[in-house]
Amino acid sequence: MSALFTWTSLLPVLIILSSLIPGLLIFATPEHARTRRTLLNMTGIAIKLILVALMLAGVSQGLTFRFEIPFLPSAPLVLHGDALSLQFIALSSILWLATTIYAIGYLEGSPLRSRFFGYFSLCVSATVGLALAGNLVTFLLFYELLTLSTFPLVVHRGTPAALKAGRVYLAYTLGGGTLLMMGVALLHSLVTTPDFTAGGYVLAQIEDSSLGLQIAFILMIAGLGVKAALVPLHSWLPQAMVAPAPVSALLHAVAVVKAGAFGIIRVVYDVYGVEASALLALTQPLLWLAAVTMIYASIRALQQQDIKRRLAFSTVSQVSYITLGVALAGPIAAVGAIVHLVHQGLMKVTLFFCAGNFAETLGIHKVQEMDGLGQRMPWTMAAFSVGALGMIGVPPVAGFISKIYLGMGALEVGQPWVVLLLAGSALLNAAYFLPLLYRGWFGKPPADGWQQDNFKNHRFETHWMLLMPALFTALLSLLVGIFAGSILSPLGWSEFIVSREFAQ
Repeated sequence: MSALFTWTSLLPVLIILSSLIPGLLIFATPEHARTRRTLLNMTGIAIKLILVALMLAGVSQGLTFRFEIPFLPSAPLVLHGDALSLQFIALSSILWLATTIYAIGYLEGSPLRSRFFGYFSLCVSATVGLALAGNLVTFLLFYELLTLSTFPLVVHRGTPAALKAGRVYLAYTLGGGTLLMMGVALLHSLVTTPDFTAGGYVLAQIEDSSLGLQIAFILMIAGLGVKAALVPLHSWLPQAMVAPAPVSALLHAVAVVKAGAFGIIRVVYDVYGVEASALLALTQPLLWLAAVTMIYASIRALQQQDIKRRLAFSTVSQVSYITLGVALAGPIAAVGAIVHLVHQGLMKVTLFFCAGNFAETLGIHKVQEMDGLGQRMPWTMAAFSVGALGMIGVPPVAGFISKIYLGMGALEVGQPWVVLLLAGSALLNAAYFLPLLYRGWFGKPPADGWQQDNFKNHRFETHWMLLMPALFTALLSLLVGIFAGSILSPLGWSEFIVSREFAQ
């Protein structure tokens, strides 16, 4: 038991507690104690960022971070900090900072802020726990905790539309969790539940249990596909857009959809492995599922006039790029998939921040209301433009890097049709994003001004706590694209991850 108390074994636990403890304290914070609530939030974020930096440095030097306690026979609860988990944790921690600042400004004067920020912190804790999960049983536990902690955020406003969206969200995600649990249980009966292993651990059982392994894979991908919003399991996501803008940003860029995509990466690479997945004929159907999702969701995005719903269908399409890269089963495509986990998060959170700014400042929710926005809100419109161009794949924004690697990865494994698919997706992205940019920059503002202008005489174009997070994440979207060649960039770290996965 003494090994439990080394700093390398305790660090994963402390990273989870750095948001869990502030969240629990926030629940007990009186509604009027804004300063105390903000201090708890920001202290937790600062501690988490420091701890994540320590783990990043340790993993890069070859240190092992592992915490284990007994749970099920041959399936303990394990927290393990490896290179892949840190990619997700670093994204979650940085965006927790930006989203918390944004939420403080967005909810200023609103009721039930302690409840909101309490669940917000619990959601981050579940996300980080899921990323640090060292085996499937631990992953499943945090996967379900993530569902329970995000539901109160979706229904936060308490309107009939919010309650309806919450019921749909709960039905989908609990159903997905049930499928995942069934798959994990079946796989456990076949091969037990060892730690996640680079290259997977089921290869030796293929001859004896191929059908069982295929069924377990299908069940787990279906369960994970709900949160990853793979078609036809995606319908909950556009409906959840009735939630406040910080929640939308959290769902799309930090927590829920990324948890599903991250789980698919774990199952394909660290449970089954590329070789076993190919032998069981599992990767090609997954590739086609990602392709259908990518195109279908883009076409649906074109049809949406509500800005947040258009962004929601964009998320469905863009997150499928991660599944696409995983299913291509080659090292270059794997780099594209893993780095897109970060790049899509940065760009999409920027877009939702900006959409929230448009709504809170000028009451703008529809595409046709965006005319002339660049004149009234130039900084927000500039940040929105960076996010949109990145989603299309215009250099030097981060999205360009992801798509280049996915295209090269498709050619590497002899799937040239995927390059045409990516090109078609980029054209559809342009078709539903460029009209928004044209309206914002070149459209004619209303002759009598905007009917609602909550920050007309403000020092900035909107509340600074709404503006600065959008500019921060837009800048990061540019910097990680411009400096993609650096070993410290998300791309450099993704190449480090893949070098380990495919070395097995």
